[in-house]
Amino acid sequence: MTDTDLVSQNGIRNNPGQPSRHDMAENSTQSGYNIHWRRNLAVCFAGSFSTLIAMTLLLPFLPLYVEQLGAEGHAAIVQWSGVAYGATFFAAALVAPLWGRLGDRYGRKLMLVRASFGMAICMSLTGMVESVWQLVLLRLLIGFAGGYSSGSTILVAMQTPKERSGWALGVLSAGITAGSLVGPLLGGMLPPLIGIRATFLLSGAVIFLAFLATTFLIKENPPAPKPVSSAKPKSGWAQIPDKRPVVAMLTTGMLLAFATMSIEPIITVYVQQLVADQSKVTMVAGVVMSAAALGTILSSSWLGKLADRVGHWNVVVGALAISALLLVPQAFVTDGWQLIGLRFLMGLALGGLLPCITSVIRHNIPDGVGGNVLGLSISAQYVGQVAGPLAGGFVGGHFGMRAVFLGTSVLMALGAVYNWIVQTRRARHMLLEAGES
Repeated sequence: MTDTDLVSQNGIRNNPGQPSRHDMAENSTQSGYNIHWRRNLAVCFAGSFSTLIAMTLLLPFLPLYVEQLGAEGHAAIVQWSGVAYGATFFAAALVAPLWGRLGDRYGRKLMLVRASFGMAICMSLTGMVESVWQLVLLRLLIGFAGGYSSGSTILVAMQTPKERSGWALGVLSAGITAGSLVGPLLGGMLPPLIGIRATFLLSGAVIFLAFLATTFLIKENPPAPKPVSSAKPKSGWAQIPDKRPVVAMLTTGMLLAFATMSIEPIITVYVQQLVADQSKVTMVAGVVMSAAALGTILSSSWLGKLADRVGHWNVVVGALAISALLLVPQAFVTDGWQLIGLRFLMGLALGGLLPCITSVIRHNIPDGVGGNVLGLSISAQYVGQVAGPLAGGFVGGHFGMRAVFLGTSVLMALGAVYNWIVQTRRARHMLLEAGES
């Protein structure tokens, strides 16, 4: 189906006279989508994939770099590595709503251009630092300035036809997850070949290419003009007519990140108990971590497309319920291959969650505050990413590895029940309103 076909389906007459590009763009803005949405999706996919590779390259060699910068002793190296890695997520969680609000006002493409340029500069400078505190400072600046993948999610969500939003966001989610998967693999290969500092410089160059593609290839409708009114403008949150779906999705996004990341700190230790040959522990642990990501990559676009047909909320409830069930046997596996298989199946189940969460929010908010509210959703996910490993490490250390899997299973099940209740009550309320009218 071509862009022109979609335009005709959404209210623009496809007659022999052929409307002008200006008229098509104006009508598409009024219909809530961009006629260039496919091109924008392709650029955002490539940009998110490449920037995530560049951002996650450092995972395998971060402790080595920290040691080179002067940290002495195992405890100091581990501590500074954790601080440097977490600093980016901490900073990004603070500013995500701000960038979303500015995107609503000045354009979402501008936010992607800003993010990619800022990340390219900061990543290149990371390869030139001389001390650990300089590394931490630049990691903070990357978080403040960055957010390309989250900005891409907002742009795609707000400028894709609503009936195709699940599929488009699923494709983008696959690119983001693939970048996070490929990055550490390349990060393990490049430093021995070109050195750690050169690897950071190469990462900066890759992000700069994403900056050029974003600047020259993405086409965005201009932001809708604000109505002139003497009344005090409402905040973005106040403009949402029904806040229950949005609150449910903010909670679910945080729960998803929390549940996913709560397992990460214990994977290697858990695998030690399952593998007889201890020399293979790190390899098996790496495969276990990658299995869920691979499942997500394979299922995200398909589940997003399914959600466009059967309802995004139905897929959210189903994915949470299935993942809760799959977590239970993970607590009782006796071999590494069993854990790999179950993590892969869980990745398949969770692949549609983030696209559907974003789609539900998109369908329940006005266009003018989309970036603001989706920025809050991204911040909620960052909170889960920070809290999950802390909780997983604490529970695993005090109550055992199985308790982490079983506790996470309970949380996912509660999330499924909560979403089902909200969905059911909202559907009943809408039926009553329709009957009264």
